[in-house]
Amino acid sequence: MDLYLLPSRISYDPTRYPKYIPEAYCLCKGCLMGIFGEESLHFRSTPVFMPTVILRRTPACAGGRYVYTEDYITIPVGCTCVPEQEKEAESANSSIDKQEVKLLVAQNKPSSE
Repeated sequence: MDLYLLPSRISYDPTRYPKYIPEAYCLCKGCLMGIFGEESLHFRSTPVFMPTVILRRTPACAGGRYVYTEDYITIPVGCTCVPEQEKEAESANSSIDKQEVKLLVAQNKPSSE
């Protein structure tokens, strides 16, 4: 997918090379689903990030030229859909709840004679 097809903002920093970096952003809270492309709030639109290397200008000069250092940043390059988690589902996945379920199953299990 080409970045220029996504909605994007241009990040500008005069002390960075490149000075301009396009950053994608998500237009919807939910995701466009179904044959008519309706927004579904059962999914949420979330940005996808990519690490990238830039050059950051330092205050130092060498031979009349700027000195740059390598820096790593993450930039949003697109959006994807992830399922929206239900509050009940989140609590059922905790390790404490799993231990409680194991204890209840063990208590209710008929003992073999």
